[in-house]
Amino acid sequence: MPHVELSISDPHQVRAVTAESSLDRWGDTVSEAAEPSLVIDEQAVVVAVSASFEDLLGLTESAVDRPLLDGVLRLLDFADGGALDPAEVAKMPPLLALSSGRLARGLVRLQCAGGPRMFDAIAAPLLQDGQVVGSITFFSAV
Repeated sequence: MPHVELSISDPHQVRAVTAESSLDRWGDTVSEAAEPSLVIDEQAVVVAVSASFEDLLGLTESAVDRPLLDGVLRLLDFADGGALDPAEVAKMPPLLALSSGRLARGLVRLQCAGGPRMFDAIAAPLLQDGQVVGSITFFSAV
């Protein structure tokens, strides 16, 4: 049986809610999320991380307001565990979602507090007025 609900709201309240940026809304959501996730802005600076993401990586200090690749994530080569080539770094899901404006998914190997770990990362671009303003990424240990 179809079900329809209607509500009447003050148009000024609706405008106030939509005035907040997409990046801010997703940042607020991720900071409270149970899933290991992070949000970065268009400059690849961390806007928000979930507590479970910090626990998964063993981060001892806040990643917020720091560049993603400057101490937050240390990417490792799958073959030898060394540093990744810059061309490969650009293909990691959070950065690829920024540059392509499309959904990105891939495996990443990261240096964590307990040693190297592999994660499945799924990233989506965050849009504001048709422009990419950041990306949101969800991580799952493999």
